[in-house]
Amino acid sequence: MYTPHTHRTGAGAYARIGVESGAMSASPHQLIVMLFDGARTAIGMARHHMAVGEIVAKGKAISKAINIVDNGLKASLDASAAGPTGAQLVDRLSALYAYVIQRLLQANVRNDAGALDEADALLENIASAWREIGNSNNNS
Repeated sequence: MYTPHTHRTGAGAYARIGVESGAMSASPHQLIVMLFDGARTAIGMARHHMAVGEIVAKGKAISKAINIVDNGLKASLDASAAGPTGAQLVDRLSALYAYVIQRLLQANVRNDAGALDEADALLENIASAWREIGNSNNNS
């Protein structure tokens, strides 16, 4: 009835629909949190693939994390909307995202789990601040 491949593909499609539906109804703040979660999930997958020696899958997972950080988180920064004070924060976040990308590239090239851990920890620090902002806005 179901082959293992068909089952995985069906489950994957179902998961994608859930994510797409969530993204369509999410606020801009929630979308940023989803980007952090996606990047951290990809890093977790890269860590797993690295540990079991799946080089191609590790590279794909790291590429996905880089893409989310670069084309999602970093690209969403808007210095003009932040005002003079916020522009400095935007510059610092942009530099931090560039550093995370650099560490992810190094993790891939050097098979360095420590670099993955560092990138993940940096993203979690920022993500937790975003979650706190969202919680305080919901409680207001």
